[in-house]
Amino acid sequence: MTAASANKVTVPGDNRLDELKLGNKTPFWHKIPIIKELRVAVGWQKGMLITGLVLTAFFLLVAIFAPLIAPYSYAQLKGADGVSFPAQAAPSSEHIWGTTAGGYDVFSRVVWGARTAVIAIVVAVLLSIFAGVLLGLVSGYFGGWVDRVLVMIADAVYSFPSLLLAILMAIMISHGQSGLWSGILASGISITVVYIPQYFRTIRAEVIRIKESAYVESARVVGASTWRIMTKHLFKNSTRTLPVILTLNSSEAILTLAGLGFLGFGIEPTAAAEWGYDLNRAVSDVTAGIWWTAVFPGLAIVLIVLGLFMYLQNSASQVLYMDVAAQAHPGSMNLAASLNSMSFNIGIALGSAVGGVVNDELGLTWLGPFGAMFALLAALTVSGLHPTRAELGA
Repeated sequence: MTAASANKVTVPGDNRLDELKLGNKTPFWHKIPIIKELRVAVGWQKGMLITGLVLTAFFLLVAIFAPLIAPYSYAQLKGADGVSFPAQAAPSSEHIWGTTAGGYDVFSRVVWGARTAVIAIVVAVLLSIFAGVLLGLVSGYFGGWVDRVLVMIADAVYSFPSLLLAILMAIMISHGQSGLWSGILASGISITVVYIPQYFRTIRAEVIRIKESAYVESARVVGASTWRIMTKHLFKNSTRTLPVILTLNSSEAILTLAGLGFLGFGIEPTAAAEWGYDLNRAVSDVTAGIWWTAVFPGLAIVLIVLGLFMYLQNSASQVLYMDVAAQAHPGSMNLAASLNSMSFNIGIALGSAVGGVVNDELGLTWLGPFGAMFALLAALTVSGLHPTRAELGA
């Protein structure tokens, strides 16, 4: 027996010290954003995150297995016997969610619409992340006139309404009559252009904060190339806030795609199933008491957006606030724990109060201008609170 083993303090039956391997690194899957948030979140916050994951996973599985789940094709108007489907038929054993005015099976259209929504999310997110992160790395690392020009362009683009830009893109790409990929491309490009500034500003702020760190200076001293410093050191340590923006970006992509379809600039029904188009065709049905053509597509939009935004984005934001508070302001942990939900509740209460007064005193048509004023005020507030280069460097 060696001297080290003789002096080792152990508890009978407890082998944890023997099993401990200090050389092991943290498992890779622990670093995945959603897994990390699940491990950190507690209580109701964890419950909300799990609920969002379940909703998102459900729609993802529906999109993947749509051909197996849907009894009919998204553009099918006749059964196997060659008989046309009845128009506006109530839910029955043959059509469990009824049929539309055009004779399409509602259940099949909703199921196939999930695939269209998922493809739109993937296109928008990939384009936005690639462009925004790259520009943020370049702007934050090099600074100077490049940084000033990119910041000015980002601030100008961020003021564009995403739906209006999507309509313009749809007209330019497909003259307002979109097929599957042209409609998704129009939505993806519009969301990309609008959300690049968010990824850009987030990554830029993190890069400015960490580019003077000791490990970055050490990399410069040993002769590491600029590309290696940006990708190996800066990129890996400046992406902690991306999950928050990513979920917001995903929900916005679905709403924009649905908005295009509802306004008549979306995907044609024979090219793909799209929930916004189905809602547009169901407007006249609702006034006639035919509820099933509007309820199910609308419910699908609400649930997937809730899963992505209200739960995943809310939980990711809360975990981020707690992480920042633990590192920079340990005494404000209680405030950080309630900041997200408090902000939502204050915004809902204030918006409801002002909206009610405007509607009573000025009429329904003034709600839009007042909403735009609130959006402008929010943008100015966020811009004013954004830290300067000197503050980030400090």
